[in-house]
Amino acid sequence: MSAPNPANSAFAVNTYSYTLRSSARECLSWLSSRGFREFELMMYPGHLWPAQLNAMQRRELRAFFSANGLSIRTINMPNVDLNIAAATDEMREMTLGLLRQFIVLAGDLGAEAVVLGPGKPNPLMPMPKQQMLAHFYEALDQLVPAAANAGTGLVVENMPFAFLPRIDEMLAAIDDYGNPNIGVVYDVANGHFVKEDITAALRLCAPRLKVVHLSDTNQAVYRHDAVGLGTVDFSKVPAVLDEIGHARRPILEIIDSDPDVSIERSVRLLQEAGWMHN
Repeated sequence: MSAPNPANSAFAVNTYSYTLRSSARECLSWLSSRGFREFELMMYPGHLWPAQLNAMQRRELRAFFSANGLSIRTINMPNVDLNIAAATDEMREMTLGLLRQFIVLAGDLGAEAVVLGPGKPNPLMPMPKQQMLAHFYEALDQLVPAAANAGTGLVVENMPFAFLPRIDEMLAAIDDYGNPNIGVVYDVANGHFVKEDITAALRLCAPRLKVVHLSDTNQAVYRHDAVGLGTVDFSKVPAVLDEIGHARRPILEIIDSDPDVSIERSVRLLQEAGWMHN
């Protein structure tokens, strides 16, 4: 590829598209050579997985991040595989067991937070919302103190396939739980897919907003495409982030078979849409 775009340093990168092709260390070595300094690491066997990293390997990986000036914003996971609000005790316990391992790993690697999905309903016959909320709160009862003990945080993400797909209902659930330390990830593509006003949603979640995910999608088929391939209007977002005082680098969560090209394309188009102002 050509020399990196200097604008790359204004964005963080999620490693989802690299999970099947390289380890997290190899991935960050490559992305940092392209000018990226902050990352959201995806949990995936062979890429980054708790059982595959002993204590020494965790220390070495954290030392690698530090020596190269790299920051781990968040640790995330393919939430299609996990469900903290599942109907069965066994599925919930398995999910919580993995999440506890992810939280410990996040602390060991110096990550700021672990991204949490609220849980998924059965699309044909969902259980009552109050029952799913109870499971969500039971999960938080375990995960919030686990994160505090590990020296990391929890951030809950808006997801169209979750039982709380819209930001207003997700925030209401978190506020009702009552812990001020739980943060929020606002995923712009996810919000667009459920047809909510992205600028209004960002203002609403401002008090808890820790992370902004960027990718593109249309409103018919759920995607996390490169910017410009969907119908998201990114042009109004930088001014809103300035307005609410959110100055952290947005995380590019582009899921594509050719991520290098897609990520670089997204940076260029966001630059043209005014994102460098933020």
